[in-house]
Amino acid sequence: MSDAMIELLSQLDWSPLLISLKTAVAATIVSFFLGLFAAGKIMHAGNGVKSVLDGILTLPLVLPPTVAGFFLLLLFSKRRPFGIFLFETFGIKVVQSWLGCVIAATVIAFPLMYRNARAAFELIDTDLIYAARTLGMSERAIFFRVIIPTSGPGIASGTILTFARALGEYGATSMLAGNIPGKTATISQRIAMVIQDQDYITAGIWVAIVLIIAFTAVLLLNLISGRHMKHVKRW
Repeated sequence: MSDAMIELLSQLDWSPLLISLKTAVAATIVSFFLGLFAAGKIMHAGNGVKSVLDGILTLPLVLPPTVAGFFLLLLFSKRRPFGIFLFETFGIKVVQSWLGCVIAATVIAFPLMYRNARAAFELIDTDLIYAARTLGMSERAIFFRVIIPTSGPGIASGTILTFARALGEYGATSMLAGNIPGKTATISQRIAMVIQDQDYITAGIWVAIVLIIAFTAVLLLNLISGRHMKHVKRW
């Protein structure tokens, strides 16, 4: 590594990486619990209700992120009833805040957690659930002691994909949280800004960092899938 590159790295503002990681972790945690809850509830819903709810929960996955960001901005703006209520009652400001980053990333990444969890739940052998019921286990106990452990690989895959998606979120985050240096400026936003300034060296460094994180996530996903397939073959 050349001295010029070392000097550039030493002068680089690393706050976008920290903000992105904090946002991705927080969004993944929220999506994890909400995704498992939603997938578990929808499993027991009727076909008509299931189709409608599934469409609503999956919608952010197929919408352009800027469209999702527009609706979030309408919902949480301090000029709108809900945004006014949050700010005046609880002092919570969502627009142009780190909380806005988390909410936007959660909305965009949540469908990945939900879809993976639901797919994993639907692949469970129903005989396991029937056997647990004959043993007198409650539905809550069945969910946490049978369904969740059996769906482990699918849930793990959903968690990794959710983290990766939240880390790279740009459109909805830009609209809801803005691009405030040291506060809401994520890696994706930083890359866009330095490219506008034609600083391709700095942009390349941030792109390399994102590529390393993304490759690590994909590698973990492949390792989990490979281990699961070996277990299935042995079984």
